[in-house]
Amino acid sequence: MFSLSYTSRVRLWCAIFIPHMKTSFIHRNHCLCFLFILGSFPLSGQEYKRWRIGMDDTLRWEIGNDLPHSDHIEMSGKRISCVLRYGVARDSSFHATRSLVWPMLRTIPNNTHASLTRRFDQDGFGLVLINGKPMPAEKVTEIRLDGTVHIFSIAGGDILLHRQFFPSTTLPVYCESYTLSTTSTKPYVVEIPESQLIYTTDSLKGTEGAYALQVDVHGHGSFTLQRGKPITFSTVYSGQKADEASPLVNATEELLQRQMFVGELRQKLILETPDSVLNTAFAFAKVRAAESIFETKGGPMHGPGGEAYYAAIWANDQAEYVGPFFPFLGYDYGNKASLNAYLHFARFMNDEYRPIPSSIIAEGTDIWNGAGDRGDAAMIAYGAARYALTRGDRQEAEQLWPLVHWCLEYCHRKLNAEGVVTSDTDELEGRFPAGSANLCTSSLYYDALNSAIYLGDALGKDKKQLKQYAEQASALKRSIEQYFGASIDGFDTYRYYKENDVLRAWICIPLTMGIHERKAGTIAALFSPALWTDDGLASVSGDATFWDRSTLYALRGVLAAGDTERAMKFLHAYSSRRLLGDHVPYPVEAYPEGSQRHLSAESGLYCRVFTEGLFGIRPTGLHSFSFTPQLPLSWPSMSLRHIRAFGNDFDIVVERSGDKVHVTVTESGKTWLDQIIREGETILVDFQ
Repeated sequence: MFSLSYTSRVRLWCAIFIPHMKTSFIHRNHCLCFLFILGSFPLSGQEYKRWRIGMDDTLRWEIGNDLPHSDHIEMSGKRISCVLRYGVARDSSFHATRSLVWPMLRTIPNNTHASLTRRFDQDGFGLVLINGKPMPAEKVTEIRLDGTVHIFSIAGGDILLHRQFFPSTTLPVYCESYTLSTTSTKPYVVEIPESQLIYTTDSLKGTEGAYALQVDVHGHGSFTLQRGKPITFSTVYSGQKADEASPLVNATEELLQRQMFVGELRQKLILETPDSVLNTAFAFAKVRAAESIFETKGGPMHGPGGEAYYAAIWANDQAEYVGPFFPFLGYDYGNKASLNAYLHFARFMNDEYRPIPSSIIAEGTDIWNGAGDRGDAAMIAYGAARYALTRGDRQEAEQLWPLVHWCLEYCHRKLNAEGVVTSDTDELEGRFPAGSANLCTSSLYYDALNSAIYLGDALGKDKKQLKQYAEQASALKRSIEQYFGASIDGFDTYRYYKENDVLRAWICIPLTMGIHERKAGTIAALFSPALWTDDGLASVSGDATFWDRSTLYALRGVLAAGDTERAMKFLHAYSSRRLLGDHVPYPVEAYPEGSQRHLSAESGLYCRVFTEGLFGIRPTGLHSFSFTPQLPLSWPSMSLRHIRAFGNDFDIVVERSGDKVHVTVTESGKTWLDQIIREGETILVDFQ
């Protein structure tokens, strides 16, 4: 006999009942009634917590009886990335492999996946002799995450072991620091070997010949381990061209640089709410969103990661998802990477209005467009316009205006007879049907038109052109309703494409673009058992596949639409699972594809749930924005501090005031706004 989780049971029943919902009115009502009752039960699977939040905002897994367990996490620097697969066996012993990726050591063929990658399973403590013998069997007591990975163990009853794993922030180097200490009064003789391993790759398989990968043990020698006198050594992995010298590395200094990077991000765009899960998940997501930027020959390039996507940019991940986020964060290198991405895409504007490639790969030297036109121009126009407005830099905005204008014209030329945008596929590249015109592309185009109006007005562009954009946006909104609006499985929502007759996760996207005509039915469908699972939204009703990006769009859209209480329930459950469950601490790409990789742009989307959803910030100029705060009823207050957008560094504080909300916007002691508003009221802030 086997048992099914809540979600699995619901999906089984949905698979059985939903097909029959089309057969008769009576059957449909019975099925909907059943699903409503089933959906009223708590989602207990989402409350499972393996990890806890420490007093110092770290994540801690105190090893208990829930073994064995394994997980993986990605950490990146400007010239290297590591996917660390780690775990604790049933006997509490530790194991790990590290997949190291050098994005700028290119292999042949120099395609999307041509970053040199090697997997190592050596462990520094496995090299050590204690009193002339191998290390005694260890038992892991705790694993801790804080932008690095700590493993705490005890061996032989009185020897304490501490591993700390992290990438260099600037070098093609990954480091592991190892510390031994003891609680015993008797001394131990510790011997750490001098070791250097060099792996030379095949010169015919590298774009620049052979590469040398080096593994060095630093801190070798014979030592006496005594109580109060710990011993530390390190293992350093580096990669470079075979004819280049390996970099000089001080692991302690590299650790300090990594800690400074994480600390810097913690002081930018700070979320403060009564919910520690949301605060902590937001803080961790900032790190993953910002760390995955690589110093390529084509300039800084934000890369998704996942052992697959580096030194390259995509119209969805970089232009649409994370590009508009970096100005809020105020991370300078992130802003440079975003601008660089948009300017790379701008290289492919053409008078014939052929599609811009979906991806620019291999450090900017090649392209990938294997899925044809995915609606990439709409993605780029949406992201570039929002980035330019939020960044608040007039010179950058002028640079990006031609790209925005070109992409909008491209989309306009792709309108079909029914007035919606056609494309070959969508961002899922044929994994699921998208028809000849899909809801995502037209919705992105709609928002891009509205952003272009704000941007063009701020830059003093031709008013006739801006009026035309307004007319096109109005017509497009009507066409979206007429073409995509439909009743699907009993919900008054959208079909994803013309022939679509089952619920799809991306019905959420109109909500994020300010299209709320079908919000009631859409929200009901999103949070129904037919779509919502323990891991967020199923891509298609009745299918096990999920992609976090659609879940994150949905949570942002539901908040922006004002259904705060329902959104917060599901946002907390999702955040708790990703932060404290079995696969932590970041949003993921997908399942089953990629084994839930920690792709970086999804973490940017998570943060945007708060900036654009919970706080409802919408850029309206280079130095102005509107916002619609959605303060949950149980919260006395919430705030976003050190928002580095619109050319300023400001705080938004939202506090409950009777049945209304007290809102303040301040910057370095100056008050820009101090107002009491109604729930759901929109406010305009202008810093000029």
